[in-house]
Formats: sequence, C-alpha cells, structure tokens
Amino acid sequence: MSVNILAVGDIAGRSGLDMLSRRLRSIVRLENIRFVVVNGENAAGIGITSAQAREILSAGADVITLGNHTWGKQDISETLDESRYILRPANFAPQVPGRGAGVFETSFGSVLVINLIGRCGMDFGPDNPFFEADRILKGNPAKFVLVDFHAEATSEKIALANYLDGRVSALWGTHTHVQTSDACVLPRGTGYITDLGMTGPVNSVIGVKTEISISMFLGNPPRRFEAADGEAKLECAVFELDEESGKCLSARALRILD
Repeated sequence: MSVNILAVGDIAGRSGLDMLSRRLRSIVRLENIRFVVVNGENAAGIGITSAQAREILSAGADVITLGNHTWGKQDISETLDESRYILRPANFAPQVPGRGAGVFETSFGSVLVINLIGRCGMDFGPDNPFFEADRILKGNPAKFVLVDFHAEATSEKIALANYLDGRVSALWGTHTHVQTSDACVLPRGTGYITDLGMTGPVNSVIGVKTEISISMFLGNPPRRFEAADGEAKLECAVFELDEESGKCLSARALRILD
C-alpha cells in the first residue's frame, strides 16, 4: 500500500492564490493525494498575510511552509505563534515567533513536516540547516518525514537531500520559482526535486511584473516589486510513499496551466 503526498511550489501573488483555490482540490482528487504542503511565502508578493494563510488552508493545504520572506508582512508574526499549521524555517534565530517543524496526525499515520532555509546566497545568517535537521530528527516518532528546503543554491539543496537520504521520506526545494526536471528517488529511499517551481503568473519574472524586473537589471532606480497578473500556472510534485516503511516509491513533477 502507498500514499501520495503533494508539495506545491511558492504561491506568488493574487493570481497564484486564485489558481490554488481553483485547482488544488481537483488535483487532490485526480492524484489521490492524502496530504498537501504548500509554500506560501510570496502570497503577498513579498511575505504573506494572516488572511492569505487562512485562504491557502481553506483551499485544501494541510500545512503552509515559508522562507526568507516570512517577515514581509508583520501581521503574520502573531499567527505563527497561534497556528501550528503554518511553519517558518526551523533554523531561524530561536527567539523569533512560530515553529519550524510539526507532527500532524493523519488516517495513515504521523507526518513530520520540517521547514528549513539555506545559507548560500541569502542575505542573513541562519543556523546550519544540516545540524538543525539532525536535531529535529533525533528521537522523531513519525514514519513519514517531509522537508521543504527553501534555498538559493542547487548544490546546497542536493547536498542536504543526500545527507538526509533514507532518514526522510521526501525533500523538495523551494525559493527559485523555476521548476527543475530532476524529480527522483535517491538511493536510500528519499524522494527529491531541486525546486518545485511556483504557483503564479506565467508571463512574469519569477512572479514579478516583467517591466519591473527588467528595469532593475538595467540599473534604473529601484521600484517596489509588484506581482504580475494574467494566465497562471500551478507547479508541484507528487511523492508516492510506502505506507509500511515511509520511504519514497516514486516522485514526479506536475505543471497545471489555467
């Protein structure tokens, strides 16, 4: 027997939220999904509001993970302390609000979800994600372990996945908003993809209006990033997990267009 887990790439702006609301439940039905993790850190363009978090959960997500833009909207701070269904990276400084991991009871067993952030190319110094993963996994009672690694460098993502191979059921990368073609099962049974991609506007630069991004690269005075509109896509991955061992049997990426 096996169970299917869905991981959804970074929600980017209003079009991403709307796309998730329109399509998530049909994907869950078609793919026989039993548990859904959605990265929501760009729902507001930069950050996520408490209202948007509720919207993502109402759309069918079981857990929301975040990333480097966790603090983009200050009203999320109180919600992070109140809701166990919204995770921020576990290797943030220990005094910040919220939690970085949680165990969730399901009809097929306990699921541990871990949210981590990378250190390569980021503008701040989080704790070592490798050591933080070890700390969380020590004495872990859950058979199924899912990791969202929000990181810039593909090398860091691949290295952590191999470091945790056989100790977690699946690890996926988020943050770059570009879906990679390397969905696979690693030698010791961990499902992996370097980046899920994003859920948001197709005609954009990783979710941002193209003219704003182009202007920045031309060296013009900075402008506030604005999420693009128009046709949207939902990018995600399905991990089939063995119900007895918790190991991954198959991994594949999906892209759903409007």
